[in-house]
Formats: sequence, C-alpha cells, structure tokens
Amino acid sequence: MAAEELDLEAEYNNRARVPDHPVHIAGWQRDSAAYRESAHCELELAYGPGERHRLDLFYPQSGDGDGPIVLFIHGGYWQSLDKSTSSHLARGANERGLTVAIPSYTLAPAAKLADIVSEIEAAANFVMRRTGRRLVVSGHSAGGHLAACLMARPNALEMPVRTAMPISGLFDLPPLVPTSINKALGLTVEEANRLSPLEWNPPTSGRLIAVVGGAESSEFLRQSHAIVERWGQAGVATRYHEVPGAHHFDVVAGLSTPSDPLVDMLVELAAEA
Repeated sequence: MAAEELDLEAEYNNRARVPDHPVHIAGWQRDSAAYRESAHCELELAYGPGERHRLDLFYPQSGDGDGPIVLFIHGGYWQSLDKSTSSHLARGANERGLTVAIPSYTLAPAAKLADIVSEIEAAANFVMRRTGRRLVVSGHSAGGHLAACLMARPNALEMPVRTAMPISGLFDLPPLVPTSINKALGLTVEEANRLSPLEWNPPTSGRLIAVVGGAESSEFLRQSHAIVERWGQAGVATRYHEVPGAHHFDVVAGLSTPSDPLVDMLVELAAEA
C-alpha cells in the first residue's frame, strides 16, 4: 500500500493500537524497581549537566570480563518515559555476563530531536571513557532510532559503534510529521529528513539486527525492513527479526530472560563489537 493511502496516525499511534498499554508500562515500572533492588548496579551517574543526563549501570552478579557494554535506550517517542522503566531489561544480558548501561535523556518539547541525538552521543561517550570498552547499542522505538544514529555517526563518538540491535525502531521520520506524535516534537519535513538514519550515508561494515513485533503496524515492519535492506547494500551484515505475535509494548519483554532469542542476539553482537 502506498504511504499516501495509509492512515499514518493509526500506523504510528501505538498507544491507540494497544489499548492496554498502561498495564504494560506499569509492569515495566514494577519490574524495573524490583530489579534495581536486587541487581549489582550503579545508579544516577551524571553524563552531562542536565537534570536528565543520568544513566544507570547494571553489572553481572558474578562480574564480567573485558567485553563490550550494552547501551540500551528507552522509547516513548522522544517525549515520555525514562531509564527507570527499562532497568529490568538488563537482567537477561547481565545473566549472560554482559554489563548494561541505560541512560535517560531530555524529552521533547524541552529538547529538540537533534539535541536528544547529541545527548545520547554524550551518554555513549561517557560509558566508553569510563570503561574503556566498546558498545553494543540497542533501544526500543525512539530508542531504536537513537541506537541507529550512534552506529551511523562514528565521528561523534570516542570509538565507533560496530553492532546494533534496534527494536521497533524508527529510521524514516517524515511519516510522523502529520501525526499527533509530532505535536511535542515540532518537526518540519526537512528536519525529519535530516534526522532520519535512512537518509544518511550508511555504515559500510559492522552488524545490525532490526527487531520488530510480528503484530506491529505495517509501517513499523516497513521501517525495519528498510534499514536492513539499505544498510545491507552498503556492507553492513544485517538481519531482520520478527518476534512472533508481539505488539509494540511486549516486543522487548524477552530482554529480561537470559535464554530468550533477543538476549542470544545481544551476546552474538557483543562477540563482534
């Protein structure tokens, strides 16, 4: 179906598509708070001067080696949520021996999207400087966009990001412009193009696994297919992975379980970072 025939509001308004989304978000908050109580972690590390320039580090209970750090970036269309709703998603990687960093960032409309990209670059650089290690980047929804930005803009980073696993990511932003999602973002079509990883020169090496829920909208499926195709043609080893039956709010659930395929993929990417 051509984009002009699509109801873009229906395609991108995930809270309307999943009416029980408050139950899922409340579950994230509950499970995250519980994990912070039991995890080996450092909380509220400042990576910049802003109020939300904070990140949490979650370590394996048995200690880790000297491998890469997983940087996981929360979603919320760049305008809601924070790191405290994603703590539990570190559990799977922690139990497989990987350290996980989870940053917050300033939300729209207080920050422009271009500024949010810069903040996440600052968070990534803070983790790399502090640990001396490379990153595997992942993120959900808006966080998937920011993960792709990190891999595609190596000149902004202390060390290039060579592996990424965006989950339900957004890589082509102009379709958001006419929707209610853009009210807080205030993107023009020109800005949306300029901030779309699909419009940038893609990386020419590395690995990217684009994950999406099988029950998500056709546009979310298209976005993940598109980055796999475009970056794959440029030389990145790409893979498209659908989580069977998952919608936008339960697609990330597997990250909390060490035996889940999503965690297997993070471990694979860490071996190549």
